[in-house]
Amino acid sequence: MYEHDVLVVGAGGAGLRAAIAAHEEGADVAMVTKLHPVRSHTGAAEGGINAALREGDSWESHAYDTMKGSDYLGDAPAIETLCKDAPDDVITLEHWGMPFSREEDGRVSQRPFGGLSFPRTTYAGAETGHHLLHTLYEQVVKRGITVYDEWYVMNVAVTDEPDPRDRTCHGVVAYDVMTGEVAGFKARNGVILATGGPGQAFDHTTNAVSCTGDGQAMAYRAGVPLEDMEFVQFHPTTLPSTGVLISEGVRGEGGILYNVEGERFMFEHGYANNDGELASRDVVSRAELTEVNEGRGIEDEYVHLDMRHLGEERIIDRLENILHLAEDFEGVDGLEQPMPVKPGQHYEMGGIETDENGETCISGLYAAGECACVSVHGANRLGGNALPELIVFGKRAGKHAAGTDLGEAKIVTGRTDDVEAGEVDSPVALGEAGISDAAVADGGAARLTDPDEVVEAAVDAERRRVERLMSKDDGIQHAEIRARVQKAMTKWVNVFRNEEGIKKALREIRKAREDYRDVYVDDPSRTFNTDLQMTIETRNVIDVAETIAVGALARDEFRGAHWRQEHQERKDERWLKHTLMAWNGGEPELWFRPVVLEGESKTYEPKIRSY
Repeated sequence: MYEHDVLVVGAGGAGLRAAIAAHEEGADVAMVTKLHPVRSHTGAAEGGINAALREGDSWESHAYDTMKGSDYLGDAPAIETLCKDAPDDVITLEHWGMPFSREEDGRVSQRPFGGLSFPRTTYAGAETGHHLLHTLYEQVVKRGITVYDEWYVMNVAVTDEPDPRDRTCHGVVAYDVMTGEVAGFKARNGVILATGGPGQAFDHTTNAVSCTGDGQAMAYRAGVPLEDMEFVQFHPTTLPSTGVLISEGVRGEGGILYNVEGERFMFEHGYANNDGELASRDVVSRAELTEVNEGRGIEDEYVHLDMRHLGEERIIDRLENILHLAEDFEGVDGLEQPMPVKPGQHYEMGGIETDENGETCISGLYAAGECACVSVHGANRLGGNALPELIVFGKRAGKHAAGTDLGEAKIVTGRTDDVEAGEVDSPVALGEAGISDAAVADGGAARLTDPDEVVEAAVDAERRRVERLMSKDDGIQHAEIRARVQKAMTKWVNVFRNEEGIKKALREIRKAREDYRDVYVDDPSRTFNTDLQMTIETRNVIDVAETIAVGALARDEFRGAHWRQEHQERKDERWLKHTLMAWNGGEPELWFRPVVLEGESKTYEPKIRSY
């Protein structure tokens, strides 16, 4: 068994920042990651980091933009924490050597982004995430922080009291991809999940193959609610053939969207009369698909994004990476031709329910980054707000897990006695109800309280799971099951949703869950067995996809990224509340908690959201 004060699961932006912060507080910290840190998906972030750095801007303005962008489903204490902390945390990155783009006078450059009232997106060309990862990883190496590289975390080791709020997390169980060893990692102080999003629940996504919702699924099955999972962001500019992201920075620099008739449709068709291409992402994605659905798309699939008018010098200086992506994946020269783009799954606004210090309702278990839901993004994330979330809440989670007092959290976590119970008209049973857990046992440590025994019991359960999977010599392979879930989610739980389609997706997810009982691992080796790893990941994809679809079915309104054909209005009198899903021993349970709109010095009043 490996033992440290703080364990960080995942080594993207949030995980690296959490590890640095915990180390700075004097903790013995280690990172357990299925990818080398600089291969983490944060490296695919292109656009930039929002922070109020310049005269004329303020954290209050940033907070208002974020709340408006969230369609008034963000929690004010989290949003204000993000916007107040972001400037200092960005300056810290600059002091650590982050190579931000700069103006001629030496100041870091800032560009306009969708939904912002001030050009506050600080960037490093069109490779901001790549440079962020390398800057943070350099600090991890400098500090001598231990990194268990290519160790895939399979489960968290948590006590098994009836009420999740009474449970304690004592560590994790991980699989060494190189050797096949399954081992326990004990955390004396806390475990921080920083595992990224669940993009692999969809088949057209900007997310890496590694983004399988592992942290969300593990926390969910351990007893932490998943919050607002129905709110999935579809980025308006992805390459049609691959889902590769084309940065919002292109539109921030002045890129224009055209339909097949050469119309600048964001203005000419009235989707966003003031901000045009720089409306929020949900607005632009719906506009593009409406153009395609009404016959004004190109090849009935996509629209054009044109940056030729910006000039070669400006494009090379600020957007050079975009030229390479368009050429490599679509054969298009962005200096001479417009680029084909269409919406693609990009970001999960919901996630593991945490407070503003990153802590969940289970003592000692934290989450930060895209896998978490604080909630700063509500129903729609503004471009440029993901990277500050990583550094702000990664830092706070690291500090708190190391024992630093950050003050009493204002956001409540876990199911309290006064929550509103929810119901959903699912066409199928949800969760593990009625299905043997022989192939998908969660492990755990029922009635154990000694930390060593809790971790050892979890390790034993995961070893048994591996042996069950490896001992079968026929059945269904995970890839077939995963592909069916991905196709169902992309077809029926996409930008445009309706009741019939969501129910079809739930039926497919149920069938996938039943088929998973017969899943087997074709690769018999015990070293570098990625087939085994992806089989375990697929179970996580199924669980997380189900929470997204259930939330989408339950929320019968149109808010932010969640569009319902039958419900074309925002219903503030009924739906100013978060959707929460609890695993509940394999029988998922739905409930709601009111949004916190009371900030430090003002209450945010919901208004009509127009751009």
